[in-house]
Amino acid sequence: MGLNALFKGRCCCFTKDPLEEAEIWGESVDKLLGCKSGQAAFREFLKSEYSEENILFWLACEEYKKIKSLPEMISSANRIYSEFVKCEAPRQINIDCGTRENITKNISQPSLTSFDTAQKLIYSLMARDCYPRFLKSDIYQDVLRRANAR
Repeated sequence: MGLNALFKGRCCCFTKDPLEEAEIWGESVDKLLGCKSGQAAFREFLKSEYSEENILFWLACEEYKKIKSLPEMISSANRIYSEFVKCEAPRQINIDCGTRENITKNISQPSLTSFDTAQKLIYSLMARDCYPRFLKSDIYQDVLRRANAR
């Protein structure tokens, strides 16, 4: 995916132009994840590293925590579990077996905190490992060059 397609129609944080926010992404992983276009650029990077499941899981957990109804919570918890957590899941995340077992044990009675431990582990992995590589990546450097060329 080209950079134009990556940013088409995306507004980052509070500005109209996501390129204007690109430098802010370099300040912290939280600032990167706080912007829709930052998320899109990071996702594209993670896809190139075959670890897109990390941001997809993190984003799914963020949406999950906003759920208000029990039926929706149960449905969403089962979808997240099936897609990311269970052994041999199509987008299985890399978490320790204790965390995976705990989620598996409690998935029949999910709560808004069901995935918190796993989400923190994945966030830590992205912040410690993926984010520094993203900052050095061609994807991010190209965005910075485009922003500075204005």
